[in-house]
Amino acid sequence: SDATRRSVLERLGEAQDLTVSELAQPHGMSLTGFMKHLRVLENAGLVWRTKEGRIVRCALSPEPMQEAAMWLSRCEKF
Repeated sequence: SDATRRSVLERLGEAQDLTVSELAQPHGMSLTGFMKHLRVLENAGLVWRTKEGRIVRCALSPEPMQEAAMWLSRCEKF
């Protein structure tokens, strides 16, 4: 429900994968503060990171959202 996290998911949905710096830049917060948001998304299984040398890239992991969408579609009839 956090606006920063929703924004990260939206950007990753549009751009396949982005670096942590690219994701953090529009939010106007410290990288340390941004990493807390990123960890929440990782712990939820929504985002995964890969490291290439000093560059850390993030990508969307759609499976948990697909599961949630299926659950919500079953509940729509109520």
